[in-house]
Amino acid sequence: MPDQGEFKRDTNYISDRITADGRDGWPVEPGRYRLVIARACPWANRASIVRRLLGLEEVLSMGLCGPTHDERSWTFDLDPGGRDPVLGIERLQEAFFARYPDYPRGITVPSIVDIPSGQVVTNDFKQITVDFSLEWTAYHRDGAPELYPERLRDEIEDVAEKVFRDVNNGVYKAGFATSQEAYEEAYRALFSRLDWLSERLAGQRYLVGDTITEADVRLFTTLVRFDAVYHGHFKCNRQKLTEMPVLWAYARDLFQTPGFGDTIDFGQIKEHYYVVHRNVNPTGIVPLGPDLAGWLTPHGREELGGRPFGDGTPPGPPPAGERVPALES
Repeated sequence: MPDQGEFKRDTNYISDRITADGRDGWPVEPGRYRLVIARACPWANRASIVRRLLGLEEVLSMGLCGPTHDERSWTFDLDPGGRDPVLGIERLQEAFFARYPDYPRGITVPSIVDIPSGQVVTNDFKQITVDFSLEWTAYHRDGAPELYPERLRDEIEDVAEKVFRDVNNGVYKAGFATSQEAYEEAYRALFSRLDWLSERLAGQRYLVGDTITEADVRLFTTLVRFDAVYHGHFKCNRQKLTEMPVLWAYARDLFQTPGFGDTIDFGQIKEHYYVVHRNVNPTGIVPLGPDLAGWLTPHGREELGGRPFGDGTPPGPPPAGERVPALES
């Protein structure tokens, strides 16, 4: 039991990296690996966005777990027969056990699996997206943006660390707190950081520099889930995202940018949180709201300048098998 009812995230992940020179034994090779995600998970959502923005779909296939799981593992219940069509497994757990038969930690997404051996390579969500930018460059699409430019890297990591501590993980610290004191501490840190972000973004279109970077990807996946899940389910209810004008406009700007909103399935997001977290929502009832049409309304952020893809171009449409339900305006 965490001290004083505070939620503690296990951040010990499989640290192997897939690199251009293969120094960890896992060289970048088109078609060799499979990225496994769940549309519901914000950490996995990062990987799906960066893969789209960089145009890695043809060289790195993607498996989709369903929105719900039990204590054992994420499962491939969206696929015919409940098996991933490439890996041939029912549970992501099987890929972890193929490499580590006594793997003692949680089975998490995103994970990258080596297709020939069926073994998990890594589930280090933070490093995965950075390596997509730095190690997979030979396979980036023409016009791929620079999401992790060297000149901005320190600032990106400084901002992203604050966002991780107080926002990305902060909503979980509020939602899974088991004492009033721990909840209130997380709640205050969350909204203090959101206020800080609002001030930062009031005069600039993106978090770091004048183009989309890794920092924006990391913040977006929490903001897009805020009203649908975190505001009610996790008791992060000082304000809705729609009641924070700067962040709401910023989030809509990204949502309407190719590569962001086209990775979001609100139905799966809500089903995951409200069904799986029975300690928070014992009935498993999934709310019908909120109204999602606002995500497609004008945001006005173009007036701040900035170029979403820098000298690059937007990605094309998602592959047919990876499309999410479209919102109705």
